[in-house]
Amino acid sequence: MTISYKWLCEYLPEKLEPEALSGILTSIGLEVESLEAYEEIRGGLKGLLVGEVLTCEKHPDADKLSCTTVSIGNGEPLQIVCGASNVAAGQKVVLAPAGCTIYPINGEPFTLKKTKIRGQVSEGMICAEDEIGLGHSHDGIMVLDPSLKPGTPLSDLYQLYTDYIFEIGLTPNRMDAMSHLGVARDVCAWLSHHQQKIFLPLSPLGHVPANEGTENPVSVSIRDTEACKRYCGISIAGVTVTDSPAWLQQRLKSIGLRPINNIVDISNYILHETGQPLHAFDADAIRGKQVVVQQLAAGTKFTTLDEKERTLTETDLVICDAEGAMCLAGIFGGKNSGVHAGTKNIFLESAWFHPTVIRRSSLHHGLRTDAATRFEKGVDISQTAAVLMRAAKLILETAGGTIKGGLIDVYPSPLVPAGVSIRYDYLHKLSGKKYTSDDVRGILGAL
Repeated sequence: MTISYKWLCEYLPEKLEPEALSGILTSIGLEVESLEAYEEIRGGLKGLLVGEVLTCEKHPDADKLSCTTVSIGNGEPLQIVCGASNVAAGQKVVLAPAGCTIYPINGEPFTLKKTKIRGQVSEGMICAEDEIGLGHSHDGIMVLDPSLKPGTPLSDLYQLYTDYIFEIGLTPNRMDAMSHLGVARDVCAWLSHHQQKIFLPLSPLGHVPANEGTENPVSVSIRDTEACKRYCGISIAGVTVTDSPAWLQQRLKSIGLRPINNIVDISNYILHETGQPLHAFDADAIRGKQVVVQQLAAGTKFTTLDEKERTLTETDLVICDAEGAMCLAGIFGGKNSGVHAGTKNIFLESAWFHPTVIRRSSLHHGLRTDAATRFEKGVDISQTAAVLMRAAKLILETAGGTIKGGLIDVYPSPLVPAGVSIRYDYLHKLSGKKYTSDDVRGILGAL
């Protein structure tokens, strides 16, 4: 399980240093297998400077090379041989002097040395964006704002995101810790015990409003209430599908995920924040404006998002519309109902699917997704609606739009919390410590 230090700290009531937090996590059974510094751009642009091209002349022995002199604000100008066709005198450029290590977007890092290129001395390199990890373009060198001062560290021009990343080895029974909020609960319980006061995680999950009473554009029904015990949905109209804001992209990148668009990224963010998988449908692709959770006949063909045609079994749970399958429930979306650049209206799903059903289908179809991994371990049915409203709030903030019809919550047999009795003398004997009733309530409440 990959956990971002900065992300985790958002839910903790007090600041802990990464190394101290690592020790706490391991001591409570969430073994930290590694703790690594994370940089949004490999190398953090260290050693790269703003340079000013003072002169630029053709290389005497190579038609496609130029010999330049570049000022970095102090000392003698550096001699740089450059192969870019767009280099010219007067430009402000990115300079990697000899001794600087650069980190290409595709490739291994390497350290520059003073060298000779076709007989001419070169004391560094004028860089394109892909050569320093800033982008994918290799059309020419980066040309910077002419007002920049030579010698300015390039890192000063970019607000690079840095973090620490924990890799936690979870045992199969610790589904509760497969999210940042879940880990925060455990840390707060540890703090409550060791500091003799109650610490509760700063949960982002708020009150779930009642249905607004207006007509929902989509109806929901569950045909198999054992395989799907709860299904929540919400319709949001007038969204704009675009790139996610920087904070969201940074969070996902830090834990190894690739940003796609604001709608999909919010779903992935919520998954890793709360442990609850979500799925977004293009609402205009839902035929008959019906969502039906059911099994289909064995042999039914269904094309998933990866454009592979799959043959369903009679035990596969499927999210359908009025005419057929839209999604392999809890595992993978369908080709024709997913969110795309032109999507304007979405239907967002949050549900509880039976672990055995998901595990069987996931193995049969060879689809080991993050969502399937969590469903097959058992997600918390009590937070299904709250997580959906959290996601809807973030989508409204990042994609605009308005909620239509309020929350749909199909929950035929609501879970009745089970009480567990334990004697204080047995607890004292088992733990070797004496706890007051307030201590017990506080620690269990934090969990």
